[in-house]
Amino acid sequence: MLALAPAPARAQAGGGLQVGHLFAADGWTTFQLGLDHRLLGPAGVQLYGTHLREERALGDRLWGGGLDLTLFRGGTPGVYLVGGVSGGFMARGTQDFWGSWSAGLGYELIPLGFLSLAAEARWRALTPGGRDGVELGIRLGAAVRSRRVPGPAVPAAPGAAAADSAISGGAVIASADGAGTAPSRPAPASASHVGIADSVVMTAAAMMGAGYRLGGTGAGGFDCSGLIQYAFGRHGVALPRTSVEQARQGRPVPRDPAALRPADILTFSNAPGRVTHVGLYVGDGRFIHSAAGGVQLSLLSESDPYGRWWWRRWVGARRIVEGP
Repeated sequence: MLALAPAPARAQAGGGLQVGHLFAADGWTTFQLGLDHRLLGPAGVQLYGTHLREERALGDRLWGGGLDLTLFRGGTPGVYLVGGVSGGFMARGTQDFWGSWSAGLGYELIPLGFLSLAAEARWRALTPGGRDGVELGIRLGAAVRSRRVPGPAVPAAPGAAAADSAISGGAVIASADGAGTAPSRPAPASASHVGIADSVVMTAAAMMGAGYRLGGTGAGGFDCSGLIQYAFGRHGVALPRTSVEQARQGRPVPRDPAALRPADILTFSNAPGRVTHVGLYVGDGRFIHSAAGGVQLSLLSESDPYGRWWWRRWVGARRIVEGP
C-alpha cells in the first residue's frame, strides 16, 4: 500500500476589503479591512479594523475592530459560513462605545489564484439598540503566499526511475512541462503499471504546498488540471490540459470509494452538467488537488465537515493507468 510522507506546507494567509450596507434605521455604510489566516481544516479567522457610517447628515460615526470566524471560505468557489463580533468607540453619537455581533452566509468566486470576490449576507445586531438588521456586502480578498515551511522530504516511489520509460504504444511521451497529446486509449495493462500509479501519486505529493495559479502547469504554481497533467506527464502519460478534457480520458470507474485505486482521476462539478474540478486519488479516501489554497491533500467523506463539501460534488472517476 502506498504511504505518503508529510510534505512541506505553506501557511495560508491573506487579506480582504469589504464594503456593505446595513438595512437598519436610516441605513449604514460599513467598511472592513483585515487579515485572514487559515486554521485547521476548513476553518479560518479574520482580524480587521472597521468603520460604520450612518447615512443621515448628522448620523453616528463608529470606529473599531473585530474578529470573524469562517468555515469553507478560501478553498474553492461556493458557499461559506461567517460570524463574528466587533466593537469600538463613537466619533459622533450619543454613547462612548458600541458593540456588534453578526452571522450569515457568503458565496465566494475565485477569478484568479491570488484574488477572490465574495458576496455576503449577514444579520447584524448593533448596540446601542434599535439598529439591528440585514447587512449585504461585497468582499475583495487577496492571498499572500508565505514562505515554505520546512518538513520531511517526500521519498521517491519504488521503481519510479524505471517507470519513466515503462509506457509505450498508445501513450505519448510528454515534455518536461507536462504538455503533449492525449493517448487515444489507456496504456496497456502490465505489472509495471502498479509502479507507475505509485510514481504518479508521489510526483503529485511532492508538489504539496505549491501555490495555486490559474493555467499553471509547474513553475509558479498549478491549477487543478495542470497538477494532474504534470504528475502523469512526468512518467510518460500525456493528458490534455483542461479538467473537462481529462474527464474523458481512460475508462470510467464507478462512483464508489471501494472501486477506486491510487492514480485514478476524480472529477467534481460545481455547475450542473459540467466538470469543474479534478483531483488525484491516493488511497484511504484521500486525494491530492490544487485549489485556491494551493496543492493540498483532502478527504472524500460524507462524515467529515470539509470532506462532505467534496463528496457532494464528486461526480465520477477515470482510470488512466490500468493494473494487471
